[in-house]
Amino acid sequence: MIPIRLVLLRPRNADNLGAIARAMKNFGLTDWVVVSPNPELLEAPGMHRLAVKSGELLETVRRVETLAEAIADCTWVVGTTMRHLDGRRRLFPEEVATEGLERGERFAIVFGDERSGLSNEDLGQCHALSVIPTAEEQPSLNLSQAVVVYAQALFNAERARASSGKPPPSPALADDAMLRTVKAALGEALTGCGFLRDDGRSALDELMATLLRAHPTRKEAALWLAALKSEVKALTRR
Repeated sequence: MIPIRLVLLRPRNADNLGAIARAMKNFGLTDWVVVSPNPELLEAPGMHRLAVKSGELLETVRRVETLAEAIADCTWVVGTTMRHLDGRRRLFPEEVATEGLERGERFAIVFGDERSGLSNEDLGQCHALSVIPTAEEQPSLNLSQAVVVYAQALFNAERARASSGKPPPSPALADDAMLRTVKAALGEALTGCGFLRDDGRSALDELMATLLRAHPTRKEAALWLAALKSEVKALTRR
């Protein structure tokens, strides 16, 4: 089973959810979460109309209120966007699929709502960004169409990995919840020593980006956390 979670932020259209359930069944995906959806969305008939032979997935979709809750146990979080953000590279779907499967542990692909996509705040919670190349005349895809593109890329990457005979890797990577704890401790330590001034958000994000690129294990993240907590304690004694 592919260790991937699809996260849908603030979805509005029941037809899209039904179509996404069918696409997940087509390509062997089972784990999906909706974040703060339209309250009436999960009861709308459109979900069942388009979820052909995949109605069981409509029964298992999980609903949460925040993105942080949806991705807490994921080791890598990829946000989808057409926008360019300074200093942040955007991966293509095939690159996301290959790197995600190489990591060997659960990772998430995050999709924004049908009208405005992911906000800057949403993207700030993602470890990497991704874009589907499209023609300039019509660059945006429907939500369910975008999911199909990533689902097929994952399916193809998994087939290629399986046919290569290589066993799946088994690292114990730090999940998003642990990485958020490390970031908070890093911010506290750097503020305490005077490195971060004002909110220091940009510098802190850039420093964390270098750590994320190293794909830290749980053991490494725990060591970072212990070191940072020791530094904070030392600063308070001065």
